[in-house]
Amino acid sequence: MERFWRPFAFFHKNVNPVIVLDIIYIDVDMNDIDEVNKEATMTNPAVAVQTSTTTWNIDPVHSIAEFKIKHMMIANVKGQFPKVSGALFLDESDLANSRVEASIEAASIHTRDEQRDAHLKSADFFDVEKFPTLHFKSKSISIVRDGELAVEGDLTIHGVTRKVRFAVEGPTPPAKDPWGNTRVAISASTKINRKDFGLTWNAALETGGILVGDEVTITLDAEFVRA
Repeated sequence: MERFWRPFAFFHKNVNPVIVLDIIYIDVDMNDIDEVNKEATMTNPAVAVQTSTTTWNIDPVHSIAEFKIKHMMIANVKGQFPKVSGALFLDESDLANSRVEASIEAASIHTRDEQRDAHLKSADFFDVEKFPTLHFKSKSISIVRDGELAVEGDLTIHGVTRKVRFAVEGPTPPAKDPWGNTRVAISASTKINRKDFGLTWNAALETGGILVGDEVTITLDAEFVRA
């Protein structure tokens, strides 16, 4: 227990206050002072710490996840996951304190070819009946420069979770739509090796090489509406 002796000066009435007539010392317990200060902070709204975190929900109509992968080692093939949901918990005073989560419906995959889409939904790839969602949850956010962030977190695909880093542009300044909703947007991208997530199916080519590349570029363009 930390204590100290604090002087208190007493003055006689009707006497010039600068003339000290007596000084005594009283025993003060610092823990008691800390408790009083803590209670004052909790009960006084003017002293309590304020938070600036706000919740923003993904607008699925204006958001999409896309991927790009090599086909036969010569051309890029792109696909989309149009069914995206999630939320941004935005600390507008310090972006590094923000959080973001996003989920993607695996069965929504679309590559403009029904046969290929069916194969990607099968157990050879995403196995959507067993693993219906892809999920990302941020763990840390750092500011790269004005308007650019690095967001690290856990990405789960095919039931396997790995740490990844997204390069993020945004969030944009808030804008109000014609119906009074306030919106912000981000664009995020990263690269993964699909084998790290158990997506190992492939086929050898007669001329050498493989049918499907291993490196996948993932892009998420998301618009959020303030809750």
